[in-house]
Amino acid sequence: MTTPISSIDLFASALHIHPDGDVRAAERRMTSSDSGAWQIATFHVETDADVHADYWEMHPEAEEAVCCLTGGVRLCFRATRPGGGEDMVQLRAGSAVIVPRGRWHRLELDAPSDLVSITLRHGTRLEKRTDTR
Repeated sequence: MTTPISSIDLFASALHIHPDGDVRAAERRMTSSDSGAWQIATFHVETDADVHADYWEMHPEAEEAVCCLTGGVRLCFRATRPGGGEDMVQLRAGSAVIVPRGRWHRLELDAPSDLVSITLRHGTRLEKRTDTR
């Protein structure tokens, strides 16, 4: 299949990179997908609600690159042992973090931001936070 050569609005669509080498513009998926494709998704976010700060997210099949293009965010990691505290990584414009496979995480905004997420969505899980302040 030949992909037409045209501009793609990355704030409206995602790029799906398939194991066979095909790259296609597609609907962004924030939950599990069985397509086998890696997703590159770009977001403009204004509030914590835009980044589901009240949910933990986990990708069991692959690591995730979270990139901050503009603004600033905090990537919070759930404690790995009972009674432990969250780990946190501060992202400023032009920085990224690799979220380990299977690690529960969430975002909080420091400022309106443009973000890029790159991961394999298969098996992605969301879990409502019960530890909210």
